[in-house]
Amino acid sequence: MPALVLASASPRRLDLLRQIGLTPDAIEPAELDETPLPREKPDRLALRLAEAKARLAATGREGSVILAADTVVACGRRILPKAISEEEARACLALLSGRRHRVHTAIAVLDPDGRLRRRLVTTQVRFKRLSRAETAAYLASGEWQGKAGGYAIQGRAGALVDWIGGSYSNVVGLPLCETAGLLEAAGIEVWR
Repeated sequence: MPALVLASASPRRLDLLRQIGLTPDAIEPAELDETPLPREKPDRLALRLAEAKARLAATGREGSVILAADTVVACGRRILPKAISEEEARACLALLSGRRHRVHTAIAVLDPDGRLRRRLVTTQVRFKRLSRAETAAYLASGEWQGKAGGYAIQGRAGALVDWIGGSYSNVVGLPLCETAGLLEAAGIEVWR
């Protein structure tokens, strides 16, 4: 079986892979500029970044299977940031409060022959209307730091979500059903 390289520094993606019995042989985070192109749609951004991460991580890893992913949270066509400051996170939560939004995760898998396989998974999520106290408590938790859309559904924000349509693991950062299928097609035995 070829070596599996995860092109991500996300501990959530690593945990999700382990959940289905896979431990990467190497972790090779691919650092790149994630700024959207002018008029780029959220789903297209996720696909572009996942593919670029896979190709970047493949350098010097011939014969390996490279797994990369990118998650983009969007309200309509508006792309929400990976919140760095509390102000950004507060703005994201205010926008998401009482509304549906979409979480797009693109998966890119490069097989040992250099063939690229991609999938885009979209999940709809609705937040309940947030009170000032709930927003303040969530911001105080610090869980929002570096998270797309300013929240982590697998943590305290799970109590803020009143409806989800689609893959839960997609919202966490790696849709497992689709990832397993792409890895199997690339020569990684998921169901051994």
